[in-house]
Amino acid sequence: MKDGSKVTAKQNPPMKNNTDSFFVEALDSRQEARALTLEAICRLLIWMADEPSIEDRGLRTSVALYCIRPDLIDGETLARIGDGSGRTRQHIHKLAVSFRHTTGLKS
Repeated sequence: MKDGSKVTAKQNPPMKNNTDSFFVEALDSRQEARALTLEAICRLLIWMADEPSIEDRGLRTSVALYCIRPDLIDGETLARIGDGSGRTRQHIHKLAVSFRHTTGLKS
């Protein structure tokens, strides 16, 4: 270093200049909740409609109700749902497992 010369601090660039909207826009909790709810409802409807016949779609809807709100189907059991639809208990149980797996619900 020479006498009389000034020592200047090295200018550090900003940590990160990110223009991603995630960092810029404030989160609207209601809008985010609606988006999550819409995603869940769409997943539910897609699962229920994933059969070619209307009878099978109705069966899937009954199984979904059994898994989520059994009170809405008067507390029907999987066995009675199967009996009423002419399907085996194994078939109905597999549908319930598939629904829980698709939606992430625990037994």
